[in-house]
Amino acid sequence: MPYDEALFRQLIEAPGAPGFEGEVRRVVEAALAGAADRMIRDRLGSLFGVLDGPEGGPTVMVAGHLDEVALMVTEVTDDGLLKVTALGGIYEPVLLAQRVFVLGRNGAVPGVIGAPPPHGLSEEARREAPQLERMFVDVGAASREDVRAFGIRPGDPVVFPGVYTPSWSGRRVLAKAWDNRFGVGLAVELLRALRDRPRVNTVVAGATVQEEVGLRGAETAARLVRPDVFFALDAGPAGDMPGGSGLGRLGGGVLMRVMDRTMVTHRRLLDYLLDLAEAEGIPYQFFVSRGGTDAGRVHTMGIGVPSAVIGIPARYIHGPVAIIDLDDYRAAKRLLIAAVSRLDRATLEAIVG
Repeated sequence: MPYDEALFRQLIEAPGAPGFEGEVRRVVEAALAGAADRMIRDRLGSLFGVLDGPEGGPTVMVAGHLDEVALMVTEVTDDGLLKVTALGGIYEPVLLAQRVFVLGRNGAVPGVIGAPPPHGLSEEARREAPQLERMFVDVGAASREDVRAFGIRPGDPVVFPGVYTPSWSGRRVLAKAWDNRFGVGLAVELLRALRDRPRVNTVVAGATVQEEVGLRGAETAARLVRPDVFFALDAGPAGDMPGGSGLGRLGGGVLMRVMDRTMVTHRRLLDYLLDLAEAEGIPYQFFVSRGGTDAGRVHTMGIGVPSAVIGIPARYIHGPVAIIDLDDYRAAKRLLIAAVSRLDRATLEAIVG
């Protein structure tokens, strides 16, 4: 199953903090232009390509999310340091000493996340995990006036550098924002794969905004699309390192989420996916998450939308860099194409029951 490395490199290297998804959305818009019959967009910025199907066929909505975990400037000190808050569920101890970019009026300003050095801390304070409230972003400014001249003010987003780096073997890739540029790229590749095939449904595939801060774009997008069934495409935290849960192993195949804090996966829709995976010889693994996805919001819209998550495991998500296995991506792509291409009205009615 092919993998469009050029597309994913563009997606990874574009910034997309929650509420500031414009740059990565432009990458998606260009990709969708050659893959869909038309495009639609809601007023928050979620963007979808549409493959129109036969009259009476179901509408299948498929979405990754554009945004990545990030920070936001909240205050500028007299000494030119930036106080920040989290946009999304960042694990704060991994932030210290990381390089960042502040996206201000004059473009991307490089900086580093700092905190008081250990030399002046008590023994008790040294043992504590560093907290974001004690950290700051240093952009090399000497004063509040310097920061203003740099084009930075409170409300500006702070993002991690987007460097797409294949592993030595080429099988795995290190990069920021696999959560969830994985899902965004897969939505584009789904449309490319289905465009010239016979159609049994209308496919609306693309990406939502502001997932990391409360699944907000998923709700507005679902009100726009009014789908009959929904597939969220998202990366889940891998549990295959020391101290991990053991659920979600890199190279183990597509990640089949049975429940999380926002949704219990629709049983018959999950069975539909598992039966397809078995029939097609697609490797899969089960997953239970403490987090959530856009499916948690979409499945409660209207009179209810049968929803499932087609995912992959990624190590170290919600931090500056994550790692995925491309074999897992290919498994997810095979399953998604098989599931969407066969989901006609009769199949949907059997799923809904």
